[in-house]
Amino acid sequence: MTIIVEETQFENGSQEQILKSRAETELVLDGGFCIPHTNSYGHNFRDYDVESERQQGVENFYRVNHINQTVDFVKKMRGEYEKLNKIEMCIWDCCELLNEVIDESDPDLDEPQIEHLLQTAEAIRKDYPDQDWLHLTALIHDLGKVLLHPSFGELPQWAVVGDTFPVGCAFDQSIVHSKYFVQNPDYNNPTYNRKYGIYSENCGLDKVMMSWGHDDYMYLVAKENGTTLPSAGLFIIRYHSFYALHRSEAYKHLMSEEDVENLKWLQIFNKYDLYSKSKVRVNVEKVKPYYESLIDKYFPAKLRW
Repeated sequence: MTIIVEETQFENGSQEQILKSRAETELVLDGGFCIPHTNSYGHNFRDYDVESERQQGVENFYRVNHINQTVDFVKKMRGEYEKLNKIEMCIWDCCELLNEVIDESDPDLDEPQIEHLLQTAEAIRKDYPDQDWLHLTALIHDLGKVLLHPSFGELPQWAVVGDTFPVGCAFDQSIVHSKYFVQNPDYNNPTYNRKYGIYSENCGLDKVMMSWGHDDYMYLVAKENGTTLPSAGLFIIRYHSFYALHRSEAYKHLMSEEDVENLKWLQIFNKYDLYSKSKVRVNVEKVKPYYESLIDKYFPAKLRW
């Protein structure tokens, strides 16, 4: 992610000098993270059109997801899971539950999810050593995927993973495989299919219902268990899969001033979330004590899920 800063002016400087200065500034602001050119399959990241061994399965996933993620479905899921009555468990044990989880919506990686959590957290930790809340946010951002586990309801993949988007207003064309929304019951509902739908301008994303999945679930778990993570951490957890917003700038008309500020942190986080996926393993036992200390700092010992 590149943070835009005011361009350095040279009284008699050439465009080449200006561009060189900008590149050097961007390098510093981006930290030491080096973005790889391809994913573990040798393709561009988040390329949903390239022919690959996973492309057909990923597209079918989004077809089912887009047909079934309706206002009524989201209300039903939130009503059931906001009770937090499934199980009590500490965060690290929950991380270990993800060892057998594969995200079928992800065209970039087929490694167990705990690998992705640690890869993301360690990459951010290297570049932002003083932002410990961001390290922990990276570790737990995908923990909601335990919804795939029998202890949490064993929901189907389409109700747990994948890009998220608002329901209750028009579906934006920037959403991946948006062509399948025409089969969603809300698509032709005049209450839901307009730009603002049931919302109002700058109402704030906290007032907006998002498609149900691991993002919204982990946000509920963190918030209701009294986490002391800053609002930017909760924002990252809830909206890290909201690519229509932080990649395509759709739905900005629903954002509040606080959302705009928190989006800056989400865009920093997103680079690590997306591009740190690799086949390189993290030494779990070596880093575990550090992350357990952060869990103790920002969360109670056991959480209601």
